[in-house]
Amino acid sequence: MQFIPIAEDSGLILQIGAWVLREACTQSRAWVEEGSPLVPMAVNVSAVEFRNENFLHNLLETLTETGLDPRYLELEVTESVLMKNAERAASILQSLRGKGVRVAIDDFGTGYSSLSYLRKFPLDALKIDQSFVHQIAASSDGKTIVSAIISMGRSLNLRVVAEGVETAEHLSFLQDHKCDEAQGYYFSRPVPAEQFAILLRAERSDCPIQVAV
Repeated sequence: MQFIPIAEDSGLILQIGAWVLREACTQSRAWVEEGSPLVPMAVNVSAVEFRNENFLHNLLETLTETGLDPRYLELEVTESVLMKNAERAASILQSLRGKGVRVAIDDFGTGYSSLSYLRKFPLDALKIDQSFVHQIAASSDGKTIVSAIISMGRSLNLRVVAEGVETAEHLSFLQDHKCDEAQGYYFSRPVPAEQFAILLRAERSDCPIQVAV
């Protein structure tokens, strides 16, 4: 919460973001070569990065240089990032989707959350903000908001991912409401790449819901 705003204000987020993207693509390609199950690598994109005029060119160049199949990269952007310049954002997303890159709306529910704007952008997924998931056990409002977002996503043929899943109660509610994927400490805390590769190869037969990474 402190680091990212400072990096954005100073402009360093452009170099940091480029490094993160390259490392993520390189690691994903390494897992592919090791024969690990193929899952998309999700990378967050800041507002400053997305607004940069070289964003699309640099991203596609990184994919080429690392050799990662674009289908295994998913970019996560917030609602506010897209709405700053909706026409340009739609054009960029269309280009990304044309290359096979997936696009997800991160922290969904904390911004515009409008069906009218969702229909304007070529998207693959909605990620329910963890603040709503945490309220599942605490209030009926939390349950209502989460179930509404899931219904909205499914009506638009978008994959719905719940962030911040920490308890069996969270997971059970999401399963009952047919949420597509879940991520959070219930499955694993952040781990080094070598340890994650072990998790990636492990069977999760006890969990019918997909686990997002």
